[in-house]
Amino acid sequence: MLNFNVPPVKNSTGEPVWKVLIYDRFGQDIISPLLSVKELRDMGITLHLLLHSDRDAIPDVPAVYFVMPTEENIDRMCQDLRSQLYESYYLNFISAISRSKLEDIANAAIGANAVTQVAKVFDQYLNFITLEDDMFVLCNQNKELVSYRAINRPDITDTEMETIMDTIVDSLFCFFVTLGAIPIIRCSRGTAAEMVAVKLDKKLRENLRDARNSLFTGDTLGAGQFSFQRPLLVLVDRNIDLATPLHHTWTYQALVHDVLDFHLNRVNLEESAGMESSPAGARPKKKNKKSYDLTASDKFWQKHKGSPFPEVAESVQQELESYRAQEDEVKRLKSIMGIEGEDEGAISMLSDNTAKLTSAVSSLPELLEKKRLIDLHTNVATAVLEHIKTRKLDLYFEYEEKIMSKSTLDKSLLDMISDPDAGTPEDKMRLFLIYYISSAQAPSEVDLEQYKKALMDAGCNLAPLSYIKQWKAFTKMASAPTSYGNTTPKPLGLFSRVMNTGSQFVMEGVKNLVLKQQNLPVTRILDNLMEMKSNPETDDYRYFDPKMLRGSDSSIPRNKNPFQEAIVFVVGGGNYIEYQNLVDYIKGKQGKHVLYGCSELFNAMQFIKQVGRLPLVTPR
Repeated sequence: MLNFNVPPVKNSTGEPVWKVLIYDRFGQDIISPLLSVKELRDMGITLHLLLHSDRDAIPDVPAVYFVMPTEENIDRMCQDLRSQLYESYYLNFISAISRSKLEDIANAAIGANAVTQVAKVFDQYLNFITLEDDMFVLCNQNKELVSYRAINRPDITDTEMETIMDTIVDSLFCFFVTLGAIPIIRCSRGTAAEMVAVKLDKKLRENLRDARNSLFTGDTLGAGQFSFQRPLLVLVDRNIDLATPLHHTWTYQALVHDVLDFHLNRVNLEESAGMESSPAGARPKKKNKKSYDLTASDKFWQKHKGSPFPEVAESVQQELESYRAQEDEVKRLKSIMGIEGEDEGAISMLSDNTAKLTSAVSSLPELLEKKRLIDLHTNVATAVLEHIKTRKLDLYFEYEEKIMSKSTLDKSLLDMISDPDAGTPEDKMRLFLIYYISSAQAPSEVDLEQYKKALMDAGCNLAPLSYIKQWKAFTKMASAPTSYGNTTPKPLGLFSRVMNTGSQFVMEGVKNLVLKQQNLPVTRILDNLMEMKSNPETDDYRYFDPKMLRGSDSSIPRNKNPFQEAIVFVVGGGNYIEYQNLVDYIKGKQGKHVLYGCSELFNAMQFIKQVGRLPLVTPR
């Protein structure tokens, strides 16, 4: 798309064609996790601007638009044509544009005498956000429209529900157009996931029938990574497992998402303003906000995002030591080249000419990049560690794992809730909700009152509990409680190397917990359906095959072979704990791939807020 919708030529040495990229907030969210500003520049994008910002005319430059086909976006594009802002216009719509809106643009182009300048109009079918090679989320703008709360409101009208489902289906349809594959769909009955399945099946079916305009024919199909075998799409409803989104976690990526401000692969940190004492009466120093991108090109992140936190701290420390060994080398290189101090600008200018300099010099940009990543992860890991220590998150994680796997508890839940030093009110609420959700028998009214009092004393907001209580009473009728396997993390004694005084990370008192692989409910469901295992949990899942002429309401899969590729999609919101659990599960299966998607990505705090704002069903 950025190359005017033609495949870029690999070996051309010439300059790219310089152009402007115009996007709306939706387009921005789709592009930002995928391409850095530098990568955009390499593709010839000199300016990237929001559609609805004030833009100056640049009459001799082509513009690539990447926007949703909304009323106001179309109006603004017509205005651009009338104002003759650019040399030519390449219009790319994130989701398919309707005939009538296309005619609006055509009319504006005729009126502005700019028909020849509108070079291309494309439906890109890219209405989803890719966060990892194997993870996507539907949207970030207006995500409250498809949130857990929106789907589960008891007072929702049918038309509102239809709108939510259509929004989700539109994105999933885009996703499969992009993959170039028609999935076989399985879903649980009587849930929002089933409504999505029915609509998606219908939409794929209609597109396949329309032979002239089908998006699944010819070139696109074989090109996908899914060659001859079709992928399985498992649609699960968030309500099958409400404990995991509340769970405290122990792996790096999930922790960053849980305790820091981590959003579309960017983490925002407040830097603590150091310990220097400011003179009495002076204004407190303003905290600096720093943001870091945690991307696919960050090798440390790729390697350790699924590792238990203590391991991450140790690896950062090792990287730091190996860098220090090379640091003298850097100083030597800098002095040879006559750059003193940390002038990054001079270095990046030099990096273009490094080939002409000695080979020793060529390692300088690489070393500096290594240093940048070490600093980044030192800062991020230190921020996470602060939370772990002040909130005793290791204890919470361990205790919740025990509850979820029905192991014996070494300390009463009441003590955990009443301990003033352990955790924030939200941590305590999460712990109690997990206990409440996971217990086969709901606690007696007497006990519940006692817990409630302790929670109130700890400063908790009890609103989420009333919803969960009702949810549990409802699902109890529907199904048995989900089990979470029966393993608990094993403490490895305290940290070995990291405890050495030389370390950046003071890990004293933090437990070194090692995870054992156990499948969470979502992973277990996937395993049953992907491996064609018979299991009461998934035996009545509906089966859809959009390629079959007649849709049928069956649970009987026609295909008896295990699947090689699967997509798990959680309607109602997902989290990094589930994602990581799937990644770990599939590592043990050779040649198989799993992608994880969700209607929105939330951490426990965001989830609790949504649950706390849900009204209750009033018995008629």
